[in-house]
Amino acid sequence: MTIVVSGANGFIGRALCRHLSGQGRVVRAVVHRPGRTSAGQQEVILAIGPQTNWQAVLEGVEIVVHLAAHVHVRSHASKDEDAFHEINTLGTRTLAEAAIRAGVKRLVYLSTVKVHGEASAHPFRESDVLAPQDAYARSKAAAEEELKRVAKSGLMDFVILRPPMVYGPGVKANFLTLLHAVSNRVPLPFAGIANRRSLIYLGNLVDAIAQCIVHPKAANQSFFVSDGYDVSTPDLVRAIAEAMGVRPRLFGVPKWGLEALGKVIGKSKDMERLTSSLEVDTSTIRQRLGWQPPYSFAEGIQETVDWFLKERAGAVRIA
Repeated sequence: MTIVVSGANGFIGRALCRHLSGQGRVVRAVVHRPGRTSAGQQEVILAIGPQTNWQAVLEGVEIVVHLAAHVHVRSHASKDEDAFHEINTLGTRTLAEAAIRAGVKRLVYLSTVKVHGEASAHPFRESDVLAPQDAYARSKAAAEEELKRVAKSGLMDFVILRPPMVYGPGVKANFLTLLHAVSNRVPLPFAGIANRRSLIYLGNLVDAIAQCIVHPKAANQSFFVSDGYDVSTPDLVRAIAEAMGVRPRLFGVPKWGLEALGKVIGKSKDMERLTSSLEVDTSTIRQRLGWQPPYSFAEGIQETVDWFLKERAGAVRIA
């Protein structure tokens, strides 16, 4: 079985390519820049968008896993919206149409929990109304709709996965910042926050994708995935500190105070994520596919911390 993986040099893509290669799959890695995929993989360099020519890439391919996406926010809002739409929405539509022409059997698409919003009053289910709040989430929600529309011909299956925040070795952005803060013993003002957040360890997400590639009951379905162990922000800090072998430094500030601070420093969105709840219900993928996350939350945190501490010691490099 030959599998095309777009975004193969990303945080998730590299781990997925290693996993699939370990299963004996032939991986054709689509990357934006050369030199970051594992040895032995067929590497194809493409810029993804509405004009991408996928014909040669998809020749003889049975499965496509589409991870590539535009995620970076630039300075001008209208340019952001255009870039997200062009790459995430139109790029996905172009790939889906090309996949059908090439005879691809299934396209697995990595979406995001953010298509349902930034916070949840109850754990999101797949049947809940989509309510994206920013340009990135709107482009991913629109890409889902384009994929479903194109696949209506019945010539190709699709599978949509909507993960929450992904962490693991190689993680960047806010989770990496939190690792640095705990390691440096920075006092964090979250002791009084009683939110609940779903997370997914990289190894669990890769395992779920691998199952969705082959499982017949995954056809034309959307799934939430997570570790199945939701945590508050202070409990996440405590778990990281325990894995590092240090005492967490937490103190309490009311939620309204943190929200006000976020506005003052221009980090309202980041503060909202740290104080609000965002949970997902993973019963659909568990019941339909029999999927269980192979790694516990504690194992995922420990693996992530071990990688981070090695990086800090200079033994590994964050790519």
